Amino acid sequence: MLKLAVFDFDSTLMDGETIDFLAEPLGLKDKVAAITEMAMRGELDFFESLIMRVKLLEGLEEKKVNEICHNLPFMPGADETIKALKKDNIKVVVFSGGFRNATSYAREKLGFDADFSNTLHAKDGRLTGLVGGEMMFSHSKGDMLVRIQNILGVSPEETMVVGDGANDLSMFKHANTRVAFCAKEVLKKEANIIIEEKDLTKILEFL
Repeated sequence: MLKLAVFDFDSTLMDGETIDFLAEPLGLKDKVAAITEMAMRGELDFFESLIMRVKLLEGLEEKKVNEICHNLPFMPGADETIKALKKDNIKVVVFSGGFRNATSYAREKLGFDADFSNTLHAKDGRLTGLVGGEMMFSHSKGDMLVRIQNILGVSPEETMVVGDGANDLSMFKHANTRVAFCAKEVLKKEANIIIEEKDLTKILEFL
């Protein structure tokens, strides 16, 4: 019986990568997206890639950051899937190597239980190019999942994880239901459910 569902945010609950959207007004979307892609394929250390990409956002207005983060496109089926899981008394949590500006707003909109992500440092209303938080490393999601399982008294057998990239691998180790959603090959290899269509409700067919 499933008791806990953990979703990645970027390219899983949300259709795209938050940091790529943030780089757009600076004319750096392609540059940032190329680094993101390498990190998601597991070709670049996640921490190094995050530091590198956030540095490129230096100077972006905090007001603009929030405007972008509050208008991100949710993945088709995100709302219905979370509602269905919650109806079955399953705790729904989001882990993101992205940013609180986006995940906390999404929590208000989609109604999941908690979000764990990173914080963009700003000073005088502009990003400084620095970042800190709970999801900085490739092992962060796995570490946080184990902590939450311990607090809730939930086992790997009662846990489902859903992700798309290499930084989701660490949480796959601690869940019996492992969903690769429109994912990179590196993650598909470790999954026992593979969904290739951009429709999160497809997950419900396996539960």
